[in-house]
Amino acid sequence: MEQFTEMVLARLNCKDERTKAILTKLITHLHDFIRDVEPTEEEWFKAIDFLTRTGKTCTDKRQEFILLSDVLGVSMLVDSINHRNNNGATESTVTGPFHASAPPMEMGSMIAKGPELERGEATLVRGKISDINGNPIPDAIIDVWQSDDIGYYDVQEMGQPEVNLRGIFKTNPDGKFWFKTIKPAAYPVPTDGPVGEVLRAAGRHAMRPAHIHFMIMVPGYQRLITHLFVKGDEYLNSDAVFGVKDSLILEFKLNNSASDAKALGFQSPFYEVEYDFILNKIN
Repeated sequence: MEQFTEMVLARLNCKDERTKAILTKLITHLHDFIRDVEPTEEEWFKAIDFLTRTGKTCTDKRQEFILLSDVLGVSMLVDSINHRNNNGATESTVTGPFHASAPPMEMGSMIAKGPELERGEATLVRGKISDINGNPIPDAIIDVWQSDDIGYYDVQEMGQPEVNLRGIFKTNPDGKFWFKTIKPAAYPVPTDGPVGEVLRAAGRHAMRPAHIHFMIMVPGYQRLITHLFVKGDEYLNSDAVFGVKDSLILEFKLNNSASDAKALGFQSPFYEVEYDFILNKIN
């Protein structure tokens, strides 16, 4: 059987060396896995069916392959490899399967609308974008998205307004930003598809701790994809996609000031959270 792998590798005729290196490793490790596990033909066809159904589950609003990568820990492993030398920049984490296009919004806008705005706990999010030397970065694009107060994204729940709890902001000349939202909730990743089968077979829960997603983009700087997690959430130590990092866990502080709430158009009390993001320049 070892000679069979060598025969398969001998037929590679790649023009690109990186492609050849990747295919060589893929074939070698895949063949080693098959020799180790020795699947029955029934198990092999079941695996093919699983991958087929994973692809068919993908839509323009749901990416089941990304979710599969997430729950198997592959997404965070790729993240760790690509950001192992961050030079003090903000730590990154997974994109997740629910990123979607969002509209540009005025600084300070409220990204929640509809019933979520009425039900949710009002929250002020603010901070600054700077480089590793502390210099503020103006005109940084900040793409934010999150679940609602009961754990659903707009693309999951038919009852939510379109493009809810999403927005794109641009930092001020001093690198600062702020926007209004509601406090996010912990939520389960989708379990009605093939990935749910994996979680159930593994005896694992599907919950993610409460968080807000950020994607920050500036010409000349490395793109940052990260989360801000809510301190005290019960799932911080068992995130279904392994995305939690200690530096990204923040206290959402309760503000009881009626005057502060009135200035923001909130009812008192409300929550506030502040975080300064640090970006690496592209080498």
